[in-house]
Amino acid sequence: MKYQELWREENTQITERYNLAMERILAVPEENRVQEPFRSYFIKLARFAAQIQKLAGQQFSGELETFSLEELKTLNHGLYEDILPGQYEYSYANPSYASEKLGKNLGPMLAAFYAQFRAAIVFAFECRLMDITILCETFIELYNMFEEGVPENKAVRDVLYWFFSDYTDVTLTYRIREQLDSELTFAKDIIMDSDLSDLRYLYRFGEYISEAELRIAEFLNSLSEETIERIAETYTEGYRKGFEVTGRDLSKKGTVGIRYELGFERVIRAAVHRFRAMGLESVICRSAVWSVTVNPGRKMGYHGSSANMQFDYDHRYDQAVYLDSAFKERKLSVLRTAYETYKKEASRYAGPAVVETFGEEGFTPVNKGEAYALNKRQEELSIAYARESMQLVNQYIPGDETSFTIIAFPVPAIGPDFAEIFAETIRINTLDYERYKRIQQNIIDVLDQAQYVTVTGRGDNETNLRIFLHKLEKPEHQTNFENCVADVNIPVGEVFTSPMLSGTEGLLHVGNVYIGDFQFKNFRMRFKDGMIVDYSCGNFSDPEEGKKLIRQQILKNHDTLAMGEFAIGTNTAAYAMARRFGIVEKLPILIAEKMGPHFAVGDTCYSWSENTPVYNPDGKEIIARDNEVSLLRKEDVSKAYFGCHTDITIPYSELGDILAVCPDGTELAVIRGGRFVAAGTEELNAELE
Repeated sequence: MKYQELWREENTQITERYNLAMERILAVPEENRVQEPFRSYFIKLARFAAQIQKLAGQQFSGELETFSLEELKTLNHGLYEDILPGQYEYSYANPSYASEKLGKNLGPMLAAFYAQFRAAIVFAFECRLMDITILCETFIELYNMFEEGVPENKAVRDVLYWFFSDYTDVTLTYRIREQLDSELTFAKDIIMDSDLSDLRYLYRFGEYISEAELRIAEFLNSLSEETIERIAETYTEGYRKGFEVTGRDLSKKGTVGIRYELGFERVIRAAVHRFRAMGLESVICRSAVWSVTVNPGRKMGYHGSSANMQFDYDHRYDQAVYLDSAFKERKLSVLRTAYETYKKEASRYAGPAVVETFGEEGFTPVNKGEAYALNKRQEELSIAYARESMQLVNQYIPGDETSFTIIAFPVPAIGPDFAEIFAETIRINTLDYERYKRIQQNIIDVLDQAQYVTVTGRGDNETNLRIFLHKLEKPEHQTNFENCVADVNIPVGEVFTSPMLSGTEGLLHVGNVYIGDFQFKNFRMRFKDGMIVDYSCGNFSDPEEGKKLIRQQILKNHDTLAMGEFAIGTNTAAYAMARRFGIVEKLPILIAEKMGPHFAVGDTCYSWSENTPVYNPDGKEIIARDNEVSLLRKEDVSKAYFGCHTDITIPYSELGDILAVCPDGTELAVIRGGRFVAAGTEELNAELE
């Protein structure tokens, strides 16, 4: 196996430490040196370490290759059993249970370490003994402390702090490398070399494998090669067009980062071949597993279904154990060194190509007081790190030299019509580019006459917004809105702009909206001069819990964000499909944003590349690439970016009017009563009837 050869030298150097650590840990269950209830915690963790030792041995020897599908299912279930729903209530990985059994101070810390130790599953599959060893040695350090009695809370926290701090140069450096280095081929080898009709291959990734991954892989195996190639072509051509329409030179690049959910390997294999034909080698890295590198609420890399979304939610802010000013500065220093080390790889990186999925039931989290959350100072440090790290990354991977693409497909959990919905999604993703370009230009021609735009809801929707636009000094050569067809954001269907913040105000209201893994109910967000001033949702009986969820998942712990984008979706075909199958509320934002007006909070669509001219197919330059916040980059770049961009859509069914209001007060209707009325757009209504 290629990845064994890759780590041979490092593994040889660490083997003695690994064996000594494992030998010590495996003796723990037979000892009685730690008092209860902590003895039970260490025994449980030691028995998991024994599973990891056995797993690593089976991987190194190649024994796993001989396992039957049923044996692999049993192995996979056994590795993740402790955190699966039902079992998780009584797991030391559960902060509530750990607090109950181990105390309100030590419990959450030990739960955080327990959760981090579970990453050893990944390291065993990838034959990375260094990562397993440093986890095991920290286990022993903690165990030794408890042999002498119950230690002070600070002493335990110090061990964890220095563990994460000292090894940041290992964990963070590798994370940067695996996102850039096409020589790290663990996942790519599985995808390109396996018999994909033999579903045992799914268990080679080391991720939790549910029926979802098995069913989607089985379904894709039933499709013709022509259909697979059609999907792959749409995906990869969208990526190429992203460079073409922005005038960026793809020939200067050498790698593309593929991110996807397991089960889609047949499509990904076809995409790898197509990217190679463009001169790009694919980099396929796993979603982060070290808490130091995890982005809360966002998976960047390949991954399987979550074994338990409540487990993920409970541990999203475990960095609270160690995040302080010194750690933030150390992490930035390591990041800088890592990019300098891999600057050649960074210069060749063209950007991500993402395959998303939709159709799973919405997740309703339980906010546990015992789970870690960032305090106010830590939120400030987290935001500061995000800003400073973006500046650093932009030095090595300039935003105006890269692009991306995103496409989405349903999974079987969407219901009994899955196969038909999948076929319809392929159709939606390949709609007539030229037709939508023509229709959308008619919308832009109306909007470009406006000083501001008003958007109102209908029925129970209380949306009432006024969005100010940039002044066009030379309207014959300039435009405010990009005519967005099927390139980076697939499927086709929107016109968008970066609005002026001054004067932009009002209420954005949506009955139900999916944002990431969360379904927000009765979502409200109020703006004043383009900035968020209030927000709420009806997900919890306690309104403050709803505010907390919005702050974490949408505002990314900022006190406020700007309205970075205003857009009008035109893909009524997607809406009709969603309504026909009753899945409107299950569509991802990628498709949902094309099904009505949407508003992004955070950075503009042109962040880090505002100075690069962008033109519509009609030759007009899109001048609305900045707003009052992004312009601050000219004075202090640290104040110009939020590091996030989250879309929120009002579906046609809740939409009232969209009116372009001219400087003289004349109102030009784009949409009335949820239907397109601007000249040259009426044909979009056919799908809505």
